[in-house]
Formats: sequence, structure tokens, C-alpha cells
Amino acid sequence: MNVVPLGPGFGAELRGVTLRDVAADESAYKEVRAAFEEHSVLVLRNQDVTDEVQIAFSRRFGPLEVTKVGSEGFGTNLVILKTLDDNGNVVPEDHRLALRNKANQLWHTDSPFKRQPALASVLSSRIIPGRGGETEFVSTRLAFERLDPALRERLENSFAWHDYAYSRGKIAADLASPEERAALPPQCWRLVWKNPANGRGALYIASHTCGIEGMEVNEARRLLGELMQAATAPERSYVHAWHKGDVVMWDNRATMHRGRPWPANEPRYMVRTTISATAADGLETMRAPPRQAAE
Repeated sequence: MNVVPLGPGFGAELRGVTLRDVAADESAYKEVRAAFEEHSVLVLRNQDVTDEVQIAFSRRFGPLEVTKVGSEGFGTNLVILKTLDDNGNVVPEDHRLALRNKANQLWHTDSPFKRQPALASVLSSRIIPGRGGETEFVSTRLAFERLDPALRERLENSFAWHDYAYSRGKIAADLASPEERAALPPQCWRLVWKNPANGRGALYIASHTCGIEGMEVNEARRLLGELMQAATAPERSYVHAWHKGDVVMWDNRATMHRGRPWPANEPRYMVRTTISATAADGLETMRAPPRQAAE
């Protein structure tokens, strides 16, 4: 396996390894896991990817999130990011699917609003538009390391609130349904996630982050805005232009990402699996003390 650096201090393309290799072989998994801990964003090109192969690859890294689908309440490990209705037609711009895609164009990390946040996400391209639709990444690890030491120490001892409805409300007031609001109450996590594999800290912020424990709301959001701006400066990002067969994996503890727009009349169909964080990934150190969580 060859590791080819891609972004400004983070991100790498892996050559000479496939999803099937990692799913089937322990040594291949260990090599890819080491690259993941070091580079945060991994690109694998020209993959013969199916839903089953993507799930098998993702399960190597930990337990998978289950997403509920339909009124029956059954679950799946796949998140389908699409602009197509059930008849295969591209939905209009005011359709709920299109609005959810716009929400994904905000800077975010996956699942900080869940009781068990995400370690990593794996996204594969199935149908891509002729232009646009890239995914842009920044390193919140490098952003944290660029901060003034006094501010870093302060943030390491701070906790922030993450709310799914808050970020969706930036797109449309009713984009988060009453059922989603009830199922996804705000969660409180430490503002800096330390990676137990290398001891490096990263800002744990996103468009979902709505407040900081112990701070007045406007003051907290002002600080969060400054941190987001510092982390997402254009020269700090890696932009992935998708090709059919591309698979990208990223560390939700140490990056933020956003989708980029594409022509409204062109289809896009992507499949994501999400790997839940566990104690081995530093999750237990992130939990707020019981008093804070209760508030």
C-alpha cells in the first residue's frame, strides 16, 4: 500500500489496497487504520463498491450506526444521499430531499447530536453530476494546534452543546421534523477530542454546535463562529472532486466537511456508512459530567 498526501497537512490517497482487502485481511486493515489515525481523510479510487462491500469494510473499524427507515421502524446501516424521487426523477429545489442536501452544505461533522457520536464516515459515489457536487474537508486537529496555547487550554476544559434541529433550522424552520427533534435531543461533548492513538487534540465543532456550557448564548456563539472561521479558511481545505468508483473515509473526531452545490437538474446518488465511536476511540473522555449533561 502506498500513501500519497493530498491536502494541506492532512488527507491521503491510498494506492494498492481495496475495500475488499481491508474487509478480508487483518494486516491490510491495520495499515489502513494507521493511515486513518495519521491523515484523517483517506481516498480510495477505482473501487468495485457495492453496499455489501462498503458495509464489510466499514465494520472493520467499529460498530455501524443504524438509521431507521419508514414507518415500520426497521433499520439499515446505509444513509442514501440523493436528489432522486422514487421514480428516479430529480426533485425540485424546494423538495425536502433538496433542502436536506443544502443542510449538508454547511460545515459539519457527522452525528455529534447523537448519544453515540461517530468515529468515521465512509462515502461512495454511485451517480455524480457532470460538474459540482464536490466534498470539501478541513482539519480541526490542525486548527486546534494553530490556536494560542492559553485558548487551547481553556477549550480543553470546556463542553459544547450539539443540536440537530439547530443546524437544520438554518435552512428551513421545519426541516427537522417533530419526530426527529424528539429522537435527537441536544448532546453535550467536550470541545476538544483527543485521539488516544497519538494524543493529538482536535476541535469538536460543527454547524450543529449551538452553545458552550457555562457561557451566555451570544458570547458562546461568537466564540464558536471565530473557531469555525479559523478552521475553515479556504487555503486550509482539501476539495475532493468525485469520480465514479471513489470512496472517501474521514475521521469525524478531527475534521469537518461540507458538500458543494451542483446543477439543480442533475442527479447525484451517494451512499454513506457511519462508524460509531467507542471507548477505544476516546469517547468516554468526551462525555460531560452528569450535572452538565442533566442541564
